[in-house]
Parts: sequence; structure tokens; C-alpha cells
Amino acid sequence: MTKIVVVGGGAGGLELVTKLGRALGRKGKADVTLVDKNRTHLWKPLLHEVATGAMDPGVEGLSYRSQAHNHGFSFQLGALTNIDREQKKIVLAPIYDEKGKLLLSERTLTYDLLVLAIGSVSNDFGTKGVREHCIYLDSPQQAELFHEEMMDLFLHYTNDDTIDDKVDIAIVGGGATGVELSAELFNAVDYLKSYGFKKLSPESLRLTLVEAGPRILPVLPERIAAMARKELELLGVDIRTETMVVEATSEGLVTKDGQLIPANLMVWAAGIKAPDFLKDIGGLETNRINQLAVKSTLQTTRDDTIYVIGDCAYCVQENGKPVPPRAQSAHQMANRAFANIQAQLKNKALQPYVYTDYGSLVNLSRYSTVGSLMGNLSRGSMTVEGRFARTIYVSLYRMHQIALHGYVRTGLMMLVGRLNRFLRPRLKLH
Repeated sequence: MTKIVVVGGGAGGLELVTKLGRALGRKGKADVTLVDKNRTHLWKPLLHEVATGAMDPGVEGLSYRSQAHNHGFSFQLGALTNIDREQKKIVLAPIYDEKGKLLLSERTLTYDLLVLAIGSVSNDFGTKGVREHCIYLDSPQQAELFHEEMMDLFLHYTNDDTIDDKVDIAIVGGGATGVELSAELFNAVDYLKSYGFKKLSPESLRLTLVEAGPRILPVLPERIAAMARKELELLGVDIRTETMVVEATSEGLVTKDGQLIPANLMVWAAGIKAPDFLKDIGGLETNRINQLAVKSTLQTTRDDTIYVIGDCAYCVQENGKPVPPRAQSAHQMANRAFANIQAQLKNKALQPYVYTDYGSLVNLSRYSTVGSLMGNLSRGSMTVEGRFARTIYVSLYRMHQIALHGYVRTGLMMLVGRLNRFLRPRLKLH
């Protein structure tokens, strides 16, 4: 029986392995396995909501083992460390508990077809002090760490009468993550005040958003980026463009011109790269940010039995531009990889992956949503904002849920979500 191993349970990887399990695993046509270093899945574009407490990972998290049981594949907990292409094996790191006790020794898994969907991590470009003093938002664990530090910071501010100044939070990176997190923080402050943080108010939060480029949201049309900037400034965000951060310290961020931006809590959300361990892994071709080079079929340039999808794939389109690292890219790649794997198993011709840009949306919490729609939704592009844009933004997550659970279960989850709005606090408070 053909062994298919998918490493990485992010948006693309989990959608792909679920489809493979349904089509091949359940019918005994292939042995399908998912490998991930985490036990649960959360849609990465929503990690900023986990960070502020607007989303509870304990409620929204999807168990990989449960998904595997329901959809015809198996799950292995572990982190990839190496690929032996000659023996067709992958190596998984040993697993230890919180006390350092060995739970699982180093293991190997054999494969006939391998899919790498490991995603990306923040790129701090080697900036001094960032790893020691800033929080990344690459995983649910990091988002929860931010939430804990945020709650501690606000608790201290609210209960210490000697503090007359504001709470200083700084975010580096004016992309979607930085912009959406900025808005969510003001939303969190509003709710926390109603839950007993009496001293806390939007006026007590001094939030600085730092961007090295000339404007925030560079992937969006300039008009839409300007709309988002206006909304953030109305909330009270201090936006500093064309500002390069050269160091992070315990006191804040140091800019290239020597200025200190004070901060009690700092987030680094500027730039991405594939994880460092992917660099030249298994002798495969990689680029300067560790992405694995693939052909138009999504197979690696040096091995047709290995596919790569999502943020860790370096896929150059016919126009010479690489596919951007977005959730919609991962979703589209998962669909093409699924079709090509089935074709490869039947010795049929594989089809090229063609990226379709359907536009971008940025959600500014409950205050606004802005973006542009492209592709077959309109001729050229169409600017959207407000409630209509918010509806489309939410529908993107629903499409991901439908790919994983089907229409019926997704509908039931939507119903439970509405009930929880009345049964649970509007913000995670613990």
C-alpha cells in the first residue's frame, strides 16, 4: 500500500491530509499519515485574536487525533529534523515532557510520497535583542504567551495607584498581523474595562505600530491602506512608517536614528521565512529564506516524490513572481497537490499550479474591515469595506472549516459559536 506522509497541519496541510484520508485512506488505497509538533490546529490568520483573548484556543482548537479518526488518516506527534531521500525516510525529534522526561525517542517514518506543509515563522533579520525581548505570533503557544503577559500588564496597571503613565505596547510590522493586532488590542481594552479593570481605557493604552516601509499594508492598494491607517489613528494608534528598528531592549525598541520607543510589551511581526532547519534539508533546493523550490506541479525540483505547499514553498509563476505566502495560496496549493498526487498514483499527467489572487481583506476587530476583491468576483479589483467586507472576511474562515468538516458540521459549529456569545465572556479572562 502506498504510504503518504504530510508534515505540517496548518491551513494547507490539514486540508490536504483530510482530503487524502477521505479519498484514499478510508478506501484502503493508501496509508495516509499527518505529522505535526502540536496536538491541535488553529487557523493561523486568527492568532492575533488568540493573543488578545478574542478567541479561546481551548474552544476553537481542533484535535489532530480527532480529525484523523474521523477522516481516514493517522496522526504522529513530532517535529521533522531530517529527510533521507535514498531510504525514503523522515526523522522525527525525540519528545520530552515539561520536566525533561523522555516520552518518545527519535523515530523514523517511511514514505512513498511526502508532502511538506510546515509553514513559516517570523523573520527578525538578526536584529539585536528581538529574540530576548519580543514575542512572535507564529503559533498558538506564542499567542497565548502574549495574552498572559498582556493580562498581567493590564492587571498591574489597574491595581497600582502609583502608575500615572500609560501602558506602552509596540508592534513591529505594518502587515496584516500588525494592523489587525493593533485594532484587537483596543477592542480588548474596551471589554476588560467592563470586566472590572476600571482604571483601564483606550486612552490609557499607548500603542505604537512601527513599519520600515513607506506605508502599512504594502500588499494592498494604497487607497485601502490609507483607509486602514485612518481607522487605526482614530483609535489612537501611533503609526510610524519609514522607521527601521535596529535593537530591542528591556525598555523598548531602538530605531536606526537612535530614538527609543518605550514599550512594556513588544511584538515582532515584520517579515517571514521558512524554519531554519529546512535549509538544504535532504539535499533539496532552497532559497535565501529557507523555502523549498518547487516545479509548477508543486513537486520539489530535485525529487518528484516530495511535494511542498504553503508558506514554505518557493513557487515561481509564469510572470516570474513567486506565489505570496497567504492562506488562500495554501488552500489553492492543497487542492492542486491533492489532484496531482491522485494523478501520480494512477500514472497520469500532472497539472501545473496557477495562483489566483482573490484579493486581500484586513479585519480591524469590531471597528471596521477593509480590503480588495479580485479575480472572478469583479473585473480588475473592487474596494470593499464595512459590514460587507467583514462578512467576506468571516466566510474565508468558514470555507476552511467546510474543507475540514463538511457543511453540516460547520453549520453546527456556527450555531454553537452564536450560543457561546451569550454563555461565555466576550474575552478570555484567564
